[in-house]
Amino acid sequence: MKKRLFVKILVAVVFCLSIGGIGAIATQSSMADWYVTINKPSFNPPNWIFGPVWTVLYIMMGIAVALVWHKGFYHKWVQTALYHFGFQLILNAMWSIIFFGMRQPGWALIEISILFVIILLTIKWFKVVDKLAAYLLIPYACWVAFATILNFEIWRLN
Repeated sequence: MKKRLFVKILVAVVFCLSIGGIGAIATQSSMADWYVTINKPSFNPPNWIFGPVWTVLYIMMGIAVALVWHKGFYHKWVQTALYHFGFQLILNAMWSIIFFGMRQPGWALIEISILFVIILLTIKWFKVVDKLAAYLLIPYACWVAFATILNFEIWRLN
């Protein structure tokens, strides 16, 4: 039983980090030229902080989704929770593509606002299935809330 959970955690963490890699590719495409030229608020963190923070968050997301998945995909609540997770993960990757790849902070702000709501719904459904899984997503929700405010300020300043 524990071996199966470990395998699910490993698969889920690798998957989440891979999705994060898509966002990182889109981010790198604009970091050297576009992003350095736009106005940013005074509370904008240094660029080096984003990689480590996102890495930890993707690992926590992977563990969380594995805990839910481990409860059995046949269960309706597990399916609902996993569908929400998958949807928010797609939105997560899309934000980087819209903000950095397409260089559209306004559209990215709309997208990240939707992402934040879906994360909250995912936490709600994860809590139904596994409370620890839900709690593991709280730092992610907090970081996305901060990123939403940062996105708003970048859009406003530019």
